[in-house]
Amino acid sequence: MTAPAMVAEFDDVAGWTADAAEQLGCRHAIPAACRGSADPAALAWLAEACELGPGATLLDVGAGVGGPAAWAAQRFGVQPILLEPMPTAGRAAARLFGLPVITADGRRIPLRTGSVDAAWCLGVLCTVEDKAAVLREIHRVLRPGAPLGLLAVVAEGPLTALAVPEGNHFPTRPQLADLLAGTGFRLVEQVRPAGRTPRSWSRRAARVTALVTAQHRTEPAHALAARQGERFTHLFATGRIATWLVHARKEDT
Repeated sequence: MTAPAMVAEFDDVAGWTADAAEQLGCRHAIPAACRGSADPAALAWLAEACELGPGATLLDVGAGVGGPAAWAAQRFGVQPILLEPMPTAGRAAARLFGLPVITADGRRIPLRTGSVDAAWCLGVLCTVEDKAAVLREIHRVLRPGAPLGLLAVVAEGPLTALAVPEGNHFPTRPQLADLLAGTGFRLVEQVRPAGRTPRSWSRRAARVTALVTAQHRTEPAHALAARQGERFTHLFATGRIATWLVHARKEDT
């Protein structure tokens, strides 16, 4: 069963974000829809590491409102397929960007074996308890030798149950490396995000967030999502969790 705070963050707030982005104008859509996933520098690193190119199919597992996939389509000419279990988020992505969305769980991806050229999974693995099941399914649908890009939030220090945002299960870096190896991936490289988000991007995302807050601050789902965000901010600030960009490849079988 999905934790209430996760539903609030990834379904309720996702729908409100799409509404606000539409009200403010199309240039706000991608920055707002990347909230919590990635910024332009991180996306560019992953796209270049995965050697994305025109016409390649890119499966975005846990795509949310679709910002990273839409960015990759605009900048690299890929053909995204969004996989998102939260129906409101999926509808928001289709509405904002006109991208194909499959409403399904990452543990059971309804695509043919070996049918996908590349895959992304951005800020998602920490929200999944059975990470191996998701990685095995991604491995199955990728063609041999295909790339996988991860934006992974990992544990860097001791964590208590009370400090961890509801529904999250942070792996350590060694645990993530073992998971990749155990599900048929070769870890190619991993780096900490180094770029700074452009002010223009941050400003547009902040305007959407402010409008969502103004319109929904009294709703319980907004309060739940805000508490999740505060816990993440504290853990990042104290160095107990950190974000890593990971490039892996499906091993030939």
